[in-house]
Amino acid sequence: MLRFAPSPTGEMHIGNLRVALFNYISAVQREEPLLIRIEDTDKERSIPGKEKEIYEILALFGIEHQEEQLQSNNVRFHRAMALQLLQDKKAFNCFCTPETLETKRENAKESNTAYRYDGTCENLPAELVIDNPNPFTIRLKKPSHPITVTDIIKGESTFAPDDIDSFILMHADKYPTYNFACAVDDMLADISLIIRDEDHLSDTPKQIAIHEALGYTKKIEYAHLPIIVNNEDKKLSEGDDASSVKWLLAEGFLPEAIANYLIMMGNKTPSEIFTLKEAIKWFDLKTISKAPARFDIDKLKSINREHLRGLDPKELSRYVGFADEEIGQLAKLFLEEASTLKELRQKVGAVFAPKVAPNEYQAQFDTLRKLTQKAPHFDDYESYKGYLMEHSGLEGKNLLNPLRLLLSGAEHGPELNDLYQNIKNYLKEVVK
Repeated sequence: MLRFAPSPTGEMHIGNLRVALFNYISAVQREEPLLIRIEDTDKERSIPGKEKEIYEILALFGIEHQEEQLQSNNVRFHRAMALQLLQDKKAFNCFCTPETLETKRENAKESNTAYRYDGTCENLPAELVIDNPNPFTIRLKKPSHPITVTDIIKGESTFAPDDIDSFILMHADKYPTYNFACAVDDMLADISLIIRDEDHLSDTPKQIAIHEALGYTKKIEYAHLPIIVNNEDKKLSEGDDASSVKWLLAEGFLPEAIANYLIMMGNKTPSEIFTLKEAIKWFDLKTISKAPARFDIDKLKSINREHLRGLDPKELSRYVGFADEEIGQLAKLFLEEASTLKELRQKVGAVFAPKVAPNEYQAQFDTLRKLTQKAPHFDDYESYKGYLMEHSGLEGKNLLNPLRLLLSGAEHGPELNDLYQNIKNYLKEVVK
């Protein structure tokens, strides 16, 4: 089984979505189920209802899963396994206060040394533990040997015992830390491959240490995805608009195009434009670059434009607020200058919106509007244009410039012949 384990503490960003996509693709390729585990044990930061939004976004992108789980439902198992580690003397109660630990961290920082837990509580006599009324955390004893992480993308990374340290498993409120909950849940779900961001690479040896302490011997594969950076080579943060999946969707990027770009970014792909189903046939974690993946919004726009071009005209018309094949074809005319649904809606909306001409063409504009309102139906542009010329006496730019404004609401755009073919059945509404 594979798993995607988002936290319901904020908006889904493209790094999360990339992880979800890669887990889904790999699960399908390996013919294994995919588990969605909502990691909601951080009660203070969890946002009510956020898990529903997560599932809706996954469905929108075609990411199917077979199992769902709330991490909080596993807390009883986390506590039971923490107790087992205490009984096996592989973990210990730590009574150090947060203030004491913070002071030690500050001292280490001032002396330019890495903070390490100094073992204050590791060997306390039993009576000092049993009779101690103070709050305590539970720490795993520092491993006695280095731990090597073998990663499909990153290769091998070895962590010394001091790098792993005697880290906390259970907080004083009896809730698990991220690493302990994650390690126990992966073990319980029989996870075979973990795909996640490289920010978690330093967590992996700790989770392996937990598995070893619990006697869990199954070998889990790992793939840690390189960070995503912007054009200035700075990590794309959750504060950047472009990092938000909801923002991208609101701007008019298609889910298919966003998925296309995230799969392609920092990867070797047989073509630039593809669907998720097509990617399943050739996707390989081993082809992903170790270097940071650069996010370029202009490149995403280019890919989005191609996916918009590939849409069935009637489907595209629904995206811009209609249900007519001709309006879908009209929208495609604007793809030379528009690249998102938001921009297309503005372009198509301008065609049907009330129009105002500049003073330079006001008289000609009014004449053409009145003529069009009482004109018979013409099946082709040249006949319509000939009618206007005959009854207005206008020609050249005195005809074409105000006519373009009348039909499109803009001074520049598609050829008038192409424009007319897709609005001729709506002409009276266009020039109202």
